[in-house]
Amino acid sequence: MNTQISHIEPDNPVPRPLPEWLETYGTAIISAALLAIGLWFDFGLKPVFFQGIARLIWYAVAYLPVAWPVLNLAVRRLSRKDAFNEFFLMTLATLGAFAIGEYPEAVGVMLFYRVGELFQDAAIDRAKGSIKALLSIQSDSVTVVDVQGKETVQHPRDVESGQIIRVKPGEKVALDGELLSDRISLNTAALTGESVPDTRQRGETVLAGMVNLESVADIKVTSAFADTKLAKILDLVEHAAARKAPTQLFMSRFAKIYTPVVVFLALGIVLLPFFFVHDYVFREWLYRALVFLVVSCPCGLIVSIPLGYFGGIGAASRHGILVKGANYLDLLTQIDTAVFDKTGTLTEGVFEVSEVKPTGQYSEKDLLNFALALESNSTHPVAKAVVRHAQNIVNLLPSVQVEEIPGHGLQGQVNGRTVVAGNTRLLKRLNITYPSDLDNEVGTLVAVAVDGQFAGYLTVSDRPKPDAANFVRELHKVGIRKVVVLSGDKQRVVDALAAGLGIDEARGDLLPEDKVRAVQKLQQEGRKVAFVGDGINDAPVITVADVGLAMGGLGSDAAIETADVVIQTDQPSRLATAIKIARVTKRTVWQNIGFAFVVKAIVLVLGAGGLATMWEAVFADVGVALLAILNAVRVQRTDY
Repeated sequence: MNTQISHIEPDNPVPRPLPEWLETYGTAIISAALLAIGLWFDFGLKPVFFQGIARLIWYAVAYLPVAWPVLNLAVRRLSRKDAFNEFFLMTLATLGAFAIGEYPEAVGVMLFYRVGELFQDAAIDRAKGSIKALLSIQSDSVTVVDVQGKETVQHPRDVESGQIIRVKPGEKVALDGELLSDRISLNTAALTGESVPDTRQRGETVLAGMVNLESVADIKVTSAFADTKLAKILDLVEHAAARKAPTQLFMSRFAKIYTPVVVFLALGIVLLPFFFVHDYVFREWLYRALVFLVVSCPCGLIVSIPLGYFGGIGAASRHGILVKGANYLDLLTQIDTAVFDKTGTLTEGVFEVSEVKPTGQYSEKDLLNFALALESNSTHPVAKAVVRHAQNIVNLLPSVQVEEIPGHGLQGQVNGRTVVAGNTRLLKRLNITYPSDLDNEVGTLVAVAVDGQFAGYLTVSDRPKPDAANFVRELHKVGIRKVVVLSGDKQRVVDALAAGLGIDEARGDLLPEDKVRAVQKLQQEGRKVAFVGDGINDAPVITVADVGLAMGGLGSDAAIETADVVIQTDQPSRLATAIKIARVTKRTVWQNIGFAFVVKAIVLVLGAGGLATMWEAVFADVGVALLAILNAVRVQRTDY
């Protein structure tokens, strides 16, 4: 079997004059037909001509179509001083079989090896299916509209940020951008795995890879082709298979030791009996050694292990979960504690201003003027809610020297006055007095102070995501012992959310560095921690966690790039799905390892003792590989 998921060798491809189906299946069909006829001649008709050199030529012709790729690879590897590999073992065993006249066995070994390759290719194609679908959603053309309304078709990589593109019904959006049309209905299944149409309004973000379902829509490009979220996702997916799990790395190291040991053991089987066996027959012991070589080929292990992990990555991507490597699938199986950010992770992250409370000194419009001037400089979801609310009521005042204080809020100059807008921690930090009952308010507050004096506050509300109600129960079902929420919001707000969702522990009033310390403390207690977040301030804690997960739809680029796993659907419950997939994947991989070792060990002993033929050796090698491959395919078919 091939030792890699993609190609065996990186050499330049050879021109292929044969039709694809004939090239794929033709060699196996030709060899199988010639082998069948040869066996019929040997054990049935027994024609006079079918002996000696004619018999050798017949089986040689049957042998070469399926053996040539293996022989070629064995020689090329040998020229690179890599003699101890499965191709060398196969070549040595089958040429040895020819040398002692066991022609049908030699052909059978290579034929069944080729059949195994065909099964493997089919399994890999299935494993890659969902990933191939993802890779195919990137558009290679886009309609650009200039200021005169003239349309031109260009490649997306030639379109610059700020240009206007037009997307017709049924077309894929080629670039990330801001919707200029009144509304658009989108199919986001390629990115999120969800087939429910998503409606976006004017001013909202539209991402590359989404499909326009209804009317023509104009979009203002905000990201270059290489910087779209889709391009980054594709890069993650394409490189996922390169990050190997510890099991894969161990088996690769093991094969490098195992193969030369097997060759020397086979040599010992041939030579050592000469000194101890009274009626030593060289041909008999050579046959045993050849059987030993065929059985010992590590094809089943080398192929089925990466195929199992690749299937797991593909199954996860079908559920809107992008796992950046097989090693992270292994880590997901060890998680016993799940930690979540609140805003944008457990809640929808779509805030609305529900209350504006100025002091007697200022009017409601004054308060909104100051808040809008500062919050327009921030990308925080709370700031965006304030801007959406205020910009329809008051005009934007100029602001200068605006500074964002992480976990606190903003400070700057508005019309020559020093204005701050943020949480009560910011007021305390600046020694600004405010009414004590503000600390008892349930809800997210944006407190405003002007020239060191409290001016009032805005209440901003958020709501839990639709699937958040059941996600704790799902996590407990898959063995997560503790679910924690960490938030920079007020403790009362976080407690209320935790009580409503059944979360085990809730901690509020946290700065980004406080979240890092909280996760590190859990790790010091011996817990394996998964952290799920979405904002740029979550990037440090995502890095610290044993497995970091980012919400891919609403999440910031920093969080997505730092994370080990990206949840494209923005659903916290998908963590439970990811853990289920990871556990099925790992269980399948170890089933394959155990099964292969047991069968091979039995047949190795029988072969060395002269109780197994080359045909049993073929089953122990190719048969085990086929069964392992079919078992690995189950990872993709399992209902999660």
